[in-house]
Amino acid sequence: MDRTAGKELALAPLQDWGEETEDGAVYSVSLRRQLSQRLSRGTGPAGCQAPRPAADAFVHYRTSKVRALRAARLERLVRELVSGDREQDPGFVPAFLATHRAFVSTARVLGLLLPPPPPPLPPGIEIEKTEGGGLRVNKNLRAVVSVLGSWLRDHPQDFRDPPTHPDLGSVCTFLGWAAPAGPEAQEAEKLLGDFLEEAERKQEEEQPESRTGPPGAAQTPRPDSPEGCSEEEEGPAREGPELLDFGVDEVAEQLTLMDVELFSKVRPCECLGSVWSQRDRPGATSTAPTVRATVTQFNMVIGCVLGSVLGEQGLAAPQRAQRLEKWIRIAQRCRELRNFSSLRAILSALQSNPIYRLKRSWGAVSRERLSTFRKLSQIFSDENNHLSSREMLSQEEATESPQEEDTLLGSLPSKLPPGPVPYLGTFLTDLVMLDTALPDMLEGDLINFEKRRKEWEILAHIQQLQKRCRSYCLSPRAPVLAALRDQRQLSEEQSYRVSRVIEPPAASCPSSPRIRRRISLTKRLSAKLSRERGSSPGGSPGDPSSPASSLSPGSPPSSPRSRDPPPGSPPASPGPQSPSTKLLPLSLDPPGLRPSALPLSSSHISLPGQQGSEARVIRVSIDNDHGNLYRSILLTSQDKAPSVVQRALQKHNVAQPWARDYQLFQVLPGDRELLIPDNANVFYAMSPAAPGDFVLRRKEGARPTTTVSSP
Repeated sequence: MDRTAGKELALAPLQDWGEETEDGAVYSVSLRRQLSQRLSRGTGPAGCQAPRPAADAFVHYRTSKVRALRAARLERLVRELVSGDREQDPGFVPAFLATHRAFVSTARVLGLLLPPPPPPLPPGIEIEKTEGGGLRVNKNLRAVVSVLGSWLRDHPQDFRDPPTHPDLGSVCTFLGWAAPAGPEAQEAEKLLGDFLEEAERKQEEEQPESRTGPPGAAQTPRPDSPEGCSEEEEGPAREGPELLDFGVDEVAEQLTLMDVELFSKVRPCECLGSVWSQRDRPGATSTAPTVRATVTQFNMVIGCVLGSVLGEQGLAAPQRAQRLEKWIRIAQRCRELRNFSSLRAILSALQSNPIYRLKRSWGAVSRERLSTFRKLSQIFSDENNHLSSREMLSQEEATESPQEEDTLLGSLPSKLPPGPVPYLGTFLTDLVMLDTALPDMLEGDLINFEKRRKEWEILAHIQQLQKRCRSYCLSPRAPVLAALRDQRQLSEEQSYRVSRVIEPPAASCPSSPRIRRRISLTKRLSAKLSRERGSSPGGSPGDPSSPASSLSPGSPPSSPRSRDPPPGSPPASPGPQSPSTKLLPLSLDPPGLRPSALPLSSSHISLPGQQGSEARVIRVSIDNDHGNLYRSILLTSQDKAPSVVQRALQKHNVAQPWARDYQLFQVLPGDRELLIPDNANVFYAMSPAAPGDFVLRRKEGARPTTTVSSP
């Protein structure tokens, strides 16, 4: 339809119109408003000015209906890959390819996507071929080839299945007859060859290691013995300079180099909440290896800060203050290098209770460095859901280097500076929130693909940042990297014990810097649910944050025995964090650490669109032999115990008909538990002051359960 107006109407370019159902699939419908072609043109040079309406002319608009698949069964989703309208819904194919592992295996998708080979032709009959050498096939078959090309290019690791990689073999077989000379077939063959060559090379490397042990094992940093905190028991001193003997720029640049290499290798699909939450399952040590590598690096940086500041007990306060100042300067340099990952790690270590409580050391830190420390700490303030870091990250992505602008011609597009390197925990938190707050399935056994679109927006942001990180030009410095690897590592328990030896507990610590930090997951959840229901005018689906599935990515480190009030902090706002038990951010339970309670606010939140309904996120584990495994679920003020138990079992992939065989307990401080009666409203029966951790236990005499494997 065409619309005319005397001036441009204040209408959004895309307006929600509602939903449509077709063949069991649900589509969201929007109206797109575009300028028509009947416009006056400007008087500028030909080809240099876009069409524009004359000042006194009528403006013509064309409104068209746009449909996007919102929910459907798996078969319909796969069919949409081939038959969908790419112009109307350009995001469907990349969103499906990036998130499909959350609800279906790659082999299952290929089984539905790949058609069978054509029957052999009778002798003497030839078939017309395309310029590329492939058969003259129908439109759908060409669409399948196109989808496979995107899949191989953007997500090659989806086809890794050693030792024979059968899924990739099926793709090669299909492309061998559908498009034998096309780039897709060449890409598939090359990928299969790379996988096999990599396996052979790995096997050759493992053979000498089986006899002599892995090379470099002696250089692997190890936590000190839990019994030994004295310098005499530290073992032989390493040869060469210590980490802080190097310059600020050298250390910050090498940290950035390591973070860039690891972040560039992250597979975005491993960040999905449903994938990352599987990491604690028995036998799931190979789950999300690229994300685990960034976690290990993050914790290594924290360990370096703790070890260098606390490692030598005999230092005087001014000497230890020099080390604090050095790390603050390194953090500032990481900020200048746009490395938010190591910046967050250093700040988390400095804000940890073992370091933060050292009042005499902090008292010797200069005012200038303390001011820098406070400003940097505000970047990751939890009070506004890390809003400062999110805004700063967006600004960094849009910032252009002034030096590069001066050197480029005015007619050429300016080159963006490298980075930034983000703190990955922010994205993990966002994705776990999405996985927790939005259902996987909708009524009628339809896959909630709208949830996958929201996840894809975050994954696409990660991919965009990875491309920007490729432009870093940093060279490795072997001495600095060796010092990083060999830096003494202290466990959480040891750090706190050494800290108390350095400065015994005191009633107050007025010299430590005050940093106000509060965890507010309720704000995160409220914002996410508001966006899902369209009630939030601002913000994008990529902005939410969430609790972690098993551990909180956003929690700074603290000591499990931290009973001293953090220095210089009022009781209501205990310094950089509350004295409750927390792990290092993104911790994967290294030796000496144990799972922490998810920091949940005791306040409640209102669910948009549900008057009088409140909610909070809780974590539920099962008391069985599958390990300490938590799943986050959304608890509303309307939920009774049976429905909570049923949803928790569904999250744990346990057969739901056995929900009546379980009892729900809330975990309270002091190794106590609160039994939730079977017919009680869990929201009001639980203790609001305690963390939202629950455990399911089978009732006496109940049947043993069987875990259902995920697709």
